[in-house]
Amino acid sequence: MKTKTFVANGILAALYIAVSFLIQPFGFTNIQFRLSEMFNHMVVFNKRYFFGIVAGVFLTNLFFSPMVGYDLVFGVGQSVISLIITILSAKFVQNIWARMAINTAVFTFSMCLIAWELNLAFHYPFFFTWLTTAIGEFTVMAVGAPIMYAINKRLHLEDLV
Repeated sequence: MKTKTFVANGILAALYIAVSFLIQPFGFTNIQFRLSEMFNHMVVFNKRYFFGIVAGVFLTNLFFSPMVGYDLVFGVGQSVISLIITILSAKFVQNIWARMAINTAVFTFSMCLIAWELNLAFHYPFFFTWLTTAIGEFTVMAVGAPIMYAINKRLHLEDLV
């Protein structure tokens, strides 16, 4: 991995952790609004951001999650699976907005894994928890899409790694 890519991914992981820390009470319950999830859109601009996002999720769950063991498996796993689907779909979809829409849909749907985690850990009702976590994820990703698009216009994210 090039130094430039390594540094960019380190900064991304640090940003993910910092934003997650700021909204910590809203990021780990059955109603989640983890604002740092908007960084998931960065793989739309360049797949090399995968490592920074996964590192950010891993470290956030390691240091801040009230259910570390579950979150390291389910939370990181959900991110890895969703990011890979988004990266693979980019081979067939060129439009950035369409890719962000796909990314939002994939992450929203895959909240079933987080609902399953919360069901196992706290016996929350699966379908209701899937609904509430999916609404939170959709909201953050939908609001985050134009923000990340605007950041890309300014910083040219595809060229930073």
